[in-house]
Amino acid sequence: MTENEAGPDKDAKKKNVKIEIHKPDNFKQVYSIGAMGGHSPYDFRIGFYNDTPRSFDSSSNKQVIQRNLETEVILSPIAAVELSRWLNQHIQEYEAVFGPILKGHAQKKQPQKDDSSEIQGYI
Repeated sequence: MTENEAGPDKDAKKKNVKIEIHKPDNFKQVYSIGAMGGHSPYDFRIGFYNDTPRSFDSSSNKQVIQRNLETEVILSPIAAVELSRWLNQHIQEYEAVFGPILKGHAQKKQPQKDDSSEIQGYI
């Protein structure tokens, strides 16, 4: 069988699948300003958080910010790759319509680190 002969049959099988999306009564949406997490050989974990400014620590001359972990998503390695591809595709589509997504308009530029969070491993 040639590649062309296998293609339509494969597509026909895909068209026979119907996926129904159901939102349970306890479904909730979470807005997040950032994510952190890590991975093991078995899965990827992404925790989504929001920050709340709390106070100023006069002894160390630093602003205190409370980081509230809203939810955590655990993905298989295959699901993590699929999420990465899906997210990249949608970012490209967004930027094609609205222009480049610029990080931190009002923030001072921070030096970039090699990893995306200070926390390695599980949350």
